[in-house]
Amino acid sequence: MAEMISLKRDCNAIAVPSGRREVLPAGTQVRLMQSRGGSYTLSTLFHAMYRMDTADADALGLEVPAQPEPEQSGTFSEELVWNALKTVYDPEIPVNIVDLGLIYGCEIQRTEGGYSISIRMAMTAPGCGMGNVLKADVEAKLFRLPEVADARVEIAFDPPWTPDRMSEAARLQLGFDLARGPSPRLTKIS
Repeated sequence: MAEMISLKRDCNAIAVPSGRREVLPAGTQVRLMQSRGGSYTLSTLFHAMYRMDTADADALGLEVPAQPEPEQSGTFSEELVWNALKTVYDPEIPVNIVDLGLIYGCEIQRTEGGYSISIRMAMTAPGCGMGNVLKADVEAKLFRLPEVADARVEIAFDPPWTPDRMSEAARLQLGFDLARGPSPRLTKIS
């Protein structure tokens, strides 16, 4: 069991599973549960769970990653959008949401104020309690992209997600049958 860490300063966090944004005050006792995709999953003394960006690693007494996240620099592109989506992980499955096949659609529109991105995504199960957390994580990562003025995520339940949507790499990592084809990658740019 990991030891408790006292936060050295106030930190922005996302409550799991509600997806509500909160500030964890300096001195809050947390346990580091996992680090994946540019975020930490934390548990408090009272077993409340939160997701926190690695940019706040210093508040945990950890070294802040030396290089900025790739989506924070450069010019806007569809590739940056997909790269940002690949940094979002299902908290219960060690695979990113793109390789899991959770992204059903990605629409990018150029507006006067920048780019507007609409994502349609599914959950691995209709009753998945992580929907709000994943939605908040996706929106936060998309807003970090250069020139993004709006980012919205819609959780879809139709058609239901199946393991057939997973990429070959995800199926291999999770021990699934590799005879199925790659998951679709849908983008509409206007």
